[in-house]
Amino acid sequence: MKQKNKRVIVNDNMQEKYRYELSELPGKNFDLRFKPDLTPKEMLRLGIFGGKYMTDCKKEFPKDWFTSAKLCSEKHNPELNYFGVNASQPLRVWRQKGWIYHEDPRGWFQWYCRYYMGRRIPKEDERQIKRWLAIKRHVSQIKKNCDPKDMNCRPRQRQALLHWAYDSRRI
Repeated sequence: MKQKNKRVIVNDNMQEKYRYELSELPGKNFDLRFKPDLTPKEMLRLGIFGGKYMTDCKKEFPKDWFTSAKLCSEKHNPELNYFGVNASQPLRVWRQKGWIYHEDPRGWFQWYCRYYMGRRIPKEDERQIKRWLAIKRHVSQIKKNCDPKDMNCRPRQRQALLHWAYDSRRI
């Protein structure tokens, strides 16, 4: 079931008057290859990107996403991450590597939040899903090098997986 197209207008620190349409119901009709373990709400609650990532985006997404989110509007704080470590590269590095799509200036997680809510941009969705699939190699590395559910083994790699909606607490 599809939803009637709903228009979203974004005004935050990185985008002004950006508009997009939601053509799918939230959390529904994902590409068959894209099966994230975590929703954006769960990721924010666990602690990702040092709490800095979505502090000015609360009007764009459901209020309940932010009820228990670990956020810090002042600065990136790795202690807010689930594993308490920094597993991020600065946004400038993402830009230099060409990982940023102009409509999602915050990167993959912003794309995922909008995709989850029902926005579809076929070419960009394909690119981001391929990137998400490629990150799975880190799951194999943790399985190969760590005892099952040893949360102290490879915490940066586990945190990075959380940033990509893989639930590394299960590995």
